[in-house]
Amino acid sequence: MRRQKLDKLKMETKNLTEKNIEKIATLFPNVITEMKDENGKLKKGINFELLKQELSGDVIEGEECYDFTWVGKKAAIVESNTPIRKTLRPCIEESKNWENTENLYIEGDNLEVLKLLQESYLNSIKMIYIDPPYNTGNDFIYRDKFRMDKDEYEEQIGLYDENENMMFKNTDTNGRFHSDWCSMMYPRLKLAQSLLSEDGVIFISIDYHEMNNLKKICDEIYGELNFIGEIVCHTATDNNPTQISMEHEYLVCYAKNKLILNKWVTKSDKAEKIISKYKELKGKYGDNLQVIQDELKLWINKNKNKLQGVSHYSYVDEKGVFYPGNSSNTRDGGYRFDIIHPITKRVCKKPDFGYRWTEDTFWNANQNGDVMWGIDENIIPKIKKRIETVTDMLKSYYYEDNRYWTKYLTNLMDGKVFDNPKSVNLLKRIIKFTTSNHDIILDFFSGSATTAQAVMEQNLDDNSFRKCISVQLPEDLNKSLLYADIKAKPVIKNAIKLLDTLNLPRLLSEIGKERLRRVGEKLAKDNIEHEFINSLDIGFRVFKVDSTNMRDVYYSASEYTQEKIADLVSNIKEDRTDLDLLYGVMLDWGLQLSLKHEINKIDGATVHIVDKGSLVACFEDNVSESVIREIAKLQPLRVVFRDSCFEGSPEKINVEEIFKLIAPNTTIRVI
Repeated sequence: MRRQKLDKLKMETKNLTEKNIEKIATLFPNVITEMKDENGKLKKGINFELLKQELSGDVIEGEECYDFTWVGKKAAIVESNTPIRKTLRPCIEESKNWENTENLYIEGDNLEVLKLLQESYLNSIKMIYIDPPYNTGNDFIYRDKFRMDKDEYEEQIGLYDENENMMFKNTDTNGRFHSDWCSMMYPRLKLAQSLLSEDGVIFISIDYHEMNNLKKICDEIYGELNFIGEIVCHTATDNNPTQISMEHEYLVCYAKNKLILNKWVTKSDKAEKIISKYKELKGKYGDNLQVIQDELKLWINKNKNKLQGVSHYSYVDEKGVFYPGNSSNTRDGGYRFDIIHPITKRVCKKPDFGYRWTEDTFWNANQNGDVMWGIDENIIPKIKKRIETVTDMLKSYYYEDNRYWTKYLTNLMDGKVFDNPKSVNLLKRIIKFTTSNHDIILDFFSGSATTAQAVMEQNLDDNSFRKCISVQLPEDLNKSLLYADIKAKPVIKNAIKLLDTLNLPRLLSEIGKERLRRVGEKLAKDNIEHEFINSLDIGFRVFKVDSTNMRDVYYSASEYTQEKIADLVSNIKEDRTDLDLLYGVMLDWGLQLSLKHEINKIDGATVHIVDKGSLVACFEDNVSESVIREIAKLQPLRVVFRDSCFEGSPEKINVEEIFKLIAPNTTIRVI
């Protein structure tokens, strides 16, 4: 029989200070804060200045300022500016359609990835969407090592050990519960802000646990004036309510510069469906407008629930679909003028409150054939409203059935491998309104890769070439299973089973990549007759965060031997390939990782050409003068060689002279 685990007695007196703090918290919750004890550990404490003010009828003296802070904020600010010695290594074998795709899937700590992308994608991202941990007390958040010493690591139970600690379960009993979450989010949001284009926007999914703190952080980083709004997303019902059943989440939106944003208006999807049906009927019945109109009305009535808001557009004429616009203002102050009927030549009947449009507007519409006349003067004439003018805007409320998307992903992946995936339709909607052809979308809490799927599907809908960058920590599912709650364990076990079947590592990032492979195949299969399907980008390039390509040398002068000096002729790590070096150089030089890349042979030397000459690289150990001259003839903007391929300064000077003569505008570098 399994023995029940018993709680141990503490064998010590109760901490009366803690009990007193809890008593004060019930009376004055606003004075409770987080602070360090004499050992530097965090604990709940009291803001005594604020408590004094609560207990005083007069204003307590002291300097005041509007401020939002937490324990660890200064360190979080420093961390966002601290450089790292890391790189992104390409992984072609795990990619899909490497040669032609412009989508990226990056595995690694998103804080490090955001730093690595700063040069290549500065002011280049049109839209960012993230779904970070909500800090519910049951989920895991990133633990950034810069804030913790060894004792703190050992004190709290984490997903990873000291050497690879990336995430930990931030329970609400933790003294720094909100501080940890704020410290995790601050540097990431700060780095993300610099990646946004001037007309870029960021959307952040969140619930009530950290909504207030998120807005304060974003007000500080993006500016309160750049707050666009928040969308309320109605999701599944809370099955365990205490007082109020929480049935919604938030989607918070900020702009890089709100003043230069275009109006987010697009053609109505529902209107487009009616137009498509009209064209189908037009092709079938030709100029028989009455039959087309009758058929269109029957179809619209049958699909009325799906066409709410535009189902009244069912009239047709030689110019297309319209509905008779409302002729009256339905209030006093409407325009009052006489309209002569073109057939009876009598004054037409007027609306009770006057027309909603001016006389000039009416006659201009009539001249364009956009007035619907009655059979005689007893019917009020109306201006036709064309369906092409119907537009959509983002709304502040949407209902999203996350049960549907859980079921969808379960069917796609042959089992439930992810809890509560986000709605593809919701993400498609915000992508449609805020981005256009060739824009870049970034999701650095990628999860199950919903954003990447939404980008693919929206590109198919409007024949576009948007690019998506997905970033996901390669979380070890074995360790996730170890610390997961009972409800989450079956899902993690299903994910592990799927990955084992596919002979893939047991990492969360593998779920995202496998989803994208399956989504791409499904889109290609289901839309084989779509005119754009052969142009749709359903691939992705995989990159992984790793240590720098360059060797670390820590020898003192007395430790150098002839053997060590010989070994240091190349300062590049032995396990790094040409592609590792190439993409490391691209990051350093600020080139985007999706650029087209070709490999040529020149006199037996391998030469990499990026973006038709934006960068040319040759990493051979020895590069002949003839190869250098041929590279120069390509007139590249940039060129890079191994430093070790030149025997000394004379050879380097010779290379410079060759480029001065043949390609004077080329910038030359060595690694």
